[in-house]
Amino acid sequence: MKKNVVIMLCAALLAGCGQKQSGNDMSNISQACCNEVVEKVLEVSPSADRALLEKGVKQASALWRVEDGTQEDFENLVLSSFEATAEGKRVLFDKLSTAFEQFNCYADLLQVDLTKPTILSGYNPTAIDEILGGYSTTAHFSDDMFANKVAFITMLNFPNYTLEEKNALGLGWNRLEWAYARLGDYFTERIPSKVQQEEYKTYTEADAYIADYNIMMGNLLTEEGERIFPEDMVLLSHWNLRDELKSDYADVPFAHEKQEMIYQVMKRIVCQDIPREVVNNRAYDWAPYSNKTWHAASIDSPESGKPVELKPETDQRYQHILDQFHTYLETDKYCPTMPTAIQRNFDGSLEVTRDEIERLFIEVLSSDQVRQVGALISQRLGRPLRPYDIWYDGFKPRATMPEDKLTAQTRKLYPDAEAFHRDMPRQLMNLGFKAEDAQYIADRIVVEPSRGSGHAWETHGRWEPARLRTRIGRDGMDYKGYNIAVHEFGHDVEMVLDMYMIDHYMLFGVPNTAFTETMAFLFQYRDLQLLGYGKQLLDDDITLDIFWGMYEIMGVSLVDMYTWQWLYENPEATAVELRDNVLRIAREVWNRYFEPVLGEHDSPILAVYSHMVNSPMYLPAYPYGHLVHFQLEEHLAAYPDEASFAEELQRIYKQGRLTPNAWMQGAVGAGVSTQPVLNAVSRILSK
Repeated sequence: MKKNVVIMLCAALLAGCGQKQSGNDMSNISQACCNEVVEKVLEVSPSADRALLEKGVKQASALWRVEDGTQEDFENLVLSSFEATAEGKRVLFDKLSTAFEQFNCYADLLQVDLTKPTILSGYNPTAIDEILGGYSTTAHFSDDMFANKVAFITMLNFPNYTLEEKNALGLGWNRLEWAYARLGDYFTERIPSKVQQEEYKTYTEADAYIADYNIMMGNLLTEEGERIFPEDMVLLSHWNLRDELKSDYADVPFAHEKQEMIYQVMKRIVCQDIPREVVNNRAYDWAPYSNKTWHAASIDSPESGKPVELKPETDQRYQHILDQFHTYLETDKYCPTMPTAIQRNFDGSLEVTRDEIERLFIEVLSSDQVRQVGALISQRLGRPLRPYDIWYDGFKPRATMPEDKLTAQTRKLYPDAEAFHRDMPRQLMNLGFKAEDAQYIADRIVVEPSRGSGHAWETHGRWEPARLRTRIGRDGMDYKGYNIAVHEFGHDVEMVLDMYMIDHYMLFGVPNTAFTETMAFLFQYRDLQLLGYGKQLLDDDITLDIFWGMYEIMGVSLVDMYTWQWLYENPEATAVELRDNVLRIAREVWNRYFEPVLGEHDSPILAVYSHMVNSPMYLPAYPYGHLVHFQLEEHLAAYPDEASFAEELQRIYKQGRLTPNAWMQGAVGAGVSTQPVLNAVSRILSK
């Protein structure tokens, strides 16, 4: 997962709101004034682009307020600030690009320092750290830029284009024209800093809740009182629970019993009847099936081993979702053309409509190929499928390798974060990167130990490193942690390629989070290759693995999407009502698309993903990224040697932040579609 603090709160939030059209009763600029000032500019500069001028004046006037000045002040600003020549416009663009890079980078560096105690391991965060970590260094950016008129000058010369306009015109734009258009995304609404600050605060509170949601596996008991997990095993929900479940498809002791117990733990978390005090706490033993608890037998105390009644968590998980929803409702008031977080997330941030995302997901979920692959997995396992088989891991090459062997290797290689960083150049060269390119990229990445499962923190300037946060145990990095770290490594490589190697700062990044997830998937699927086990290609099993991963995460994403739809339909809901309806939605999606394949009526397991709590509506980016990933894998298969593979990968990602449609056309010559993977699965099954 990629953390993108400055862009999330500065660009995506503002650009995602969309451009307000006429009828803004908060503006004190009349249409007559706009018409008059356009003609005055054209009198002085008759060769100026009228359509572009009218667009810029319209957008700037819509956001002008009484406190900004009179109509005469607005006219004077337009007359003195509109750059009518290509040369003048380029000079202004370069100056704004430099200024915004400086601001974004230094604001992000401050954000990094403020959040270290709550995000990185090795700190003992106190109450003041939680407060400082919840402070947004970008919350006042919009207010300040409107107050000093920079926002108006930017809008006037670099107006915002709608998604439809970008898709229609973008294929004919050159790189500079794309950069101009992205600068036009900077200021499209005026959201008060107080509203932005509150939104960031609720986000960091939810993130802190998830970062410490650890299950003490050594404290779990069967109904017979047996312990089947190692005493010191600690798994973060949901990531580590899921990955431990995946590892138990190998030939390990109590494999099936472990999977069943993890599934039971997940259900307790989702339904919130998990005892609150067993989370991140070794003081109690817990039997997930009966939900009974005891004072931990491992603790030397007179109470040791005695039964104890603990209160359930009840609704804390869902309260964090609700708190974020309420902050979004406040933001909605300032986004008249995209007045919901749903619209801002899909049309604004992802630049793909919600309906299109839902259509793509349902095409896969409803396909015959899903049922056929499910039957193949059941045949391989030699048993009927269970709900947790949505995480079946047997298609991966590592599924045949005992995880303890892989863990022994990764712990030896990576006793700490610095060891992983030192090994980055070698890993990149295993993928085909030239030695000098591998070192250049590694030098621009910092590796830090994480309290949570790990993430990649984006760079926002060409002198700031990308950050890879990863969980490392006392004995070094286990294989689960390594697999996640490789995923985040892919994010960081993407960040370096499209920041340090981009031609225009305004184009740094990718079209949306799905495309950075694509790079992360490309790396994660080659984790054994990075360890030195030989080249990993897109073969039949990898194709089936990608497809089965799509199936799982598309269902999870629909639950997230339908949850937010329900919230907007029920804005007065309580946390308990939200909990009950998330469970209802999860069960309905399960019964429709998963029960026919995996069995068990009314399973709530699709609601277990922690992203639903600390990153609302981020989940759809994953399966959309899987679709992009498969199309890229098919395209890259035409580059069989490692060197050409790495060169083509770099070419593709140096495109930067175009729209998804334009980026895919430039990458593989086609838009995002389910057909390539469905057709590939059909070919494999026909064998």
